[in-house]
Amino acid sequence: MDEPVITHVDQGAEGEYQARVPDSAAFGRLTYVRRDNVLTAEHTLVPTEIGGRGIAGKLVDAMIADARAGGWKIVPQCSYVAAAFKRHPEWADLLA
Repeated sequence: MDEPVITHVDQGAEGEYQARVPDSAAFGRLTYVRRDNVLTAEHTLVPTEIGGRGIAGKLVDAMIADARAGGWKIVPQCSYVAAAFKRHPEWADLLA
């Protein structure tokens, strides 16, 4: 199985991380809104046709890496992102 390609679509006050896999037109998304240096993670969506590949986790990992690099904080409004923060206490410093 090929790894998904994660891209960050930043539109200023809002944006999303997208995960595309070579064998499908469907793609996963993690949407957010930004206010100053705080990202509110709103929704993580992975269509069933590309599910079961760890795509949601890879989307969150990309957001975490960018938050660390950019000095951002995160509000995990999305239940998947909130659960990921509970599984990774080492991310606690990124919570807004």
